[in-house]
Amino acid sequence: MTMNAENTPAPIDTDRDDTVAKFVLSGRRQIRQLLQELIDRHALIGGHFGSGGSFLTALLELSDDEETITLDASPDPETHRRVLSASKLLCVTQLDRIRIQFALHDLDEGRQDGRNVLYAPVPTEMLRLQRRDAFRLPVPLSHAATCLIRTKGVAEPKVEVVGRLLDVSVGGIALQVPPDIAEFVIGSRLEDCQLRLPNIDPIPLQLRVCNISRQEQRSGALMLRIGMSFADLPRSAENAIQRYIFNTERERNARERGGL
Repeated sequence: MTMNAENTPAPIDTDRDDTVAKFVLSGRRQIRQLLQELIDRHALIGGHFGSGGSFLTALLELSDDEETITLDASPDPETHRRVLSASKLLCVTQLDRIRIQFALHDLDEGRQDGRNVLYAPVPTEMLRLQRRDAFRLPVPLSHAATCLIRTKGVAEPKVEVVGRLLDVSVGGIALQVPPDIAEFVIGSRLEDCQLRLPNIDPIPLQLRVCNISRQEQRSGALMLRIGMSFADLPRSAENAIQRYIFNTERERNARERGGL
């Protein structure tokens, strides 16, 4: 496999995000059907374990009694050892741009078709999160992430506005921009925009304005919060955004664990 775990979505902390509870599947039949679909579609899965460890895997088969799942083991011996000693393996993937997440416990190792594999009991629940409800990552202030927007100005035919990125998901972004510089109309499409994330080349994209609100800052100044969805986002751009979300969440989780 030429991909790595950073190409898969960042895991959601379901213990902290009550908004995703309604998307958790717990029915035996639903879970088995979804696992089999991941197997049939050869879905690439990010396996997250321990303190920021991750590797790329895939589900191989569901046992005849539908109680055990088999998945690829890491080819790296140290990673394989750490996975087996971890309390759980958090699996994250996408299927038709729908986030799938589940935890595997009590992992065991074995051999199948000449390669190392992992065995685990079928999970008792799985998160199946529709794209429109995709996890939104609050962007740290220290990242200085921005988006360049070319749109109609208030006093000029065309202006360039650089807004501060407030949050981002695979479905869209929220920006903070000064008021009275440009005109934003709900439903309008903004061409030739550019998302600028740390340590990533600028990402060209098109945006659609979904909502607009005014926010008062602590200083008393008013700013606009513009919620926008991606329009016709290329797969390469989506992968770059996913990598940014994954890395940022991993850094945040590592800091929180270090502060315990």
